[in-house]
Amino acid sequence: MIRPGRLDDLAALTEIYNHYVLTSPATFDLEPFEVDQRLDWFGHYAQSGPHRLLVAAGDAGPLGYATSGRWRPKPAYETTVETTVYLRPEATGQGVGQELYAALFAELAGEDVRRAVAGIVPPNDASIRLHRQFGFREVGRFTEVGRKFGRYWDVLWFEKTLPA
Repeated sequence: MIRPGRLDDLAALTEIYNHYVLTSPATFDLEPFEVDQRLDWFGHYAQSGPHRLLVAAGDAGPLGYATSGRWRPKPAYETTVETTVYLRPEATGQGVGQELYAALFAELAGEDVRRAVAGIVPPNDASIRLHRQFGFREVGRFTEVGRKFGRYWDVLWFEKTLPA
């Protein structure tokens, strides 16, 4: 079941995110978060408008989440959102990311949003496949822009035009 994120999901969403903080360059955060540290992050999302947080809920709680958030703080960028998906490791490869993105883009239809962008740290073939499946195209690579786990990482940038 895909539904809007709720405050009582925050502990599970923090746990999911912290897995990637500790094990992956998918996020450039370096230290795991406490749940109360994620309250501001959670507060950026609404149940309407362009900034959404959707949760894939399973029998044992959230399996993952997708977001569409502010890309940059300047007003002229309001019609662009940055999207992302994070899943519990055991939920990968089961179509959960596809379900989350399908629901997210369905909810964004009709919003005043022109572009979705996504940054992906390679190698991440699954994420690249997911984004291409949803019509994203690679538009650039920033080289060695993040340092984590004692090395520098590139970020591939993808964009997708959203229906008016």
